Amino acid sequence: MPANLIHRLGQRYAFVVVGVIFLCLLFSAGLRATPSVLLDPLEQAFGWNRNITSLAAAIGIFFYGMVGPFAAAAMDHFGLRRVLLGALLVMAGSSAASAYMSQTWHLIVLWGFFSGVGSGAVAAVLGATIANRWFTKHRGLAMGILTASTATGNLIFLPLLAALASSGDWRWAVWAVAFAMLLMLPLAWYFVPNQPADVGLLPYGSNPDLPPAPTTPKIGLLASAFGALGRAARTQTFWFLFATFWVCGFTTNGLVGTHLIAMCGDHGILPVQAAGLLALMGVFDLVGTTASGWLTDRYDPRKLLCMYYGLRGISLILLPYSDFSLYSLSIFAIFYGLDWIATVPPTLRLATDAFGDRDAPVVFGWIVAGHQIGAATAAWMGGYMRDSTGSYLTAFVLSGATGLIAAVIALLIKRQQTPAPLAAA
Repeated sequence: MPANLIHRLGQRYAFVVVGVIFLCLLFSAGLRATPSVLLDPLEQAFGWNRNITSLAAAIGIFFYGMVGPFAAAAMDHFGLRRVLLGALLVMAGSSAASAYMSQTWHLIVLWGFFSGVGSGAVAAVLGATIANRWFTKHRGLAMGILTASTATGNLIFLPLLAALASSGDWRWAVWAVAFAMLLMLPLAWYFVPNQPADVGLLPYGSNPDLPPAPTTPKIGLLASAFGALGRAARTQTFWFLFATFWVCGFTTNGLVGTHLIAMCGDHGILPVQAAGLLALMGVFDLVGTTASGWLTDRYDPRKLLCMYYGLRGISLILLPYSDFSLYSLSIFAIFYGLDWIATVPPTLRLATDAFGDRDAPVVFGWIVAGHQIGAATAAWMGGYMRDSTGSYLTAFVLSGATGLIAAVIALLIKRQQTPAPLAAA
C-alpha cells in the first residue's frame, strides 16, 4: 500500500480508491460491450445465426447480474481486493480463450458463463460497496462517478472494438479486452485496500471524534447473501426496486446495448458508425449519471426515478419511427445517453435507506440481478423478434412501454429517511 500517499491525503484517499475502481469498472464495461460488436463478425466467420449469438449475450448478462449478491457477500467475507483480483483474472482468461473458439458451445461458455461471472463481480455491487465503505459524505456523488464508468467504457471501447472486429480478424477485439484486464491487476493490488480501517482511515466525511461503528461478526458467504435477501424480500420496497431495475436492464444494455448496432445495420448504417452512436451515449451518460449522483444527494430519489424511466420509455417508443438520419439518431443518442444508467444512484440510495449500510450492498446485488434478468430477457427477445418479424419495431415499442410502467412504480416506493435495521431472519 502507498503509505506516504495515504498519510498525506488522509480521508481524501477515498478518491484514489474511487479512481482505481473507476478504471476497473471502465474496462469491465468494455468486456460487456464486446458481444454487441461481435454479432455480425461471428455470423460471417462461423455462420452462427442471430439467435445463437444473442443467446450467448443473454446468458452473459444473466450471470453478470446473478453473481452480484454473492460477489458483495464474498467481498465482506474474503476481502474486496481478493474478489476484485480474481474477477480481473477470470475476465482476462475468458476473453483471451475466446480467440480460439470454433464451436457455439465455446461462445456460450466463454462469453456466456465466464465473462458474465467475472464482470458481475466488477459491476454495480463493487461500486455500491466502495461508496458505502469509503464515504459518509457525498456518497451519491461517489456512486454516480463509479456508475458513469460504464458509459466511459463504452465511449473508449466501442468504436475501438468495432474497428478491430471489422478489420478482417475479429480476434483483435478480444485480445484488446484481455490486455486491458491484465493491465488493471497491479493497480488494484497496490492501491485498493479492503476497507478504510485496514490503512488507518475513516470513511470520507466521518467525524474522527465519534466512536467507530461496532463491528459485526462475519458469517458464511451463502448465509450472508441469502440472509440479506430473506430480510429484504419481506418488504414491498425491495420488490418495487427489483421491478424497476428489471425494466432498467430491459431498456438499456439488454436491448439498446446489444441490438442498436444491428438495428442500425438494418437501415444501412455501418457498424463503426453505429458504435459511434453508443460512444456518443457514453459521453452524455458520463455527464448524466454523475449529475444524477449529485441530484440524489439533494432531491427525492423516487421522483428522479419516475422522470428517468418515463423519458426513457418515450424515447424508445419513438426511435423505430424516426428516419434513422444522422440528425435523428444523434438526438436520440444524446437524450438517451443522459438517462442511460442515471437510475443507479437513486436506486442505491433507496436501498441503503431501507436496508442499512451493512445489508445494502448485498441487497443491491439482488436488485442488480433483477436488472440483468431484464437485460438478458431483452437481449434474447430482440434477436428473436428480429428473426421472427424482420425488424426491431415490436421489441423497441414493448421496451418503451415497460419504461412508462416503471415510472409509475417508482412513485409507489415508500422511502425511509434513516436506515432501519430489519429483524433477523
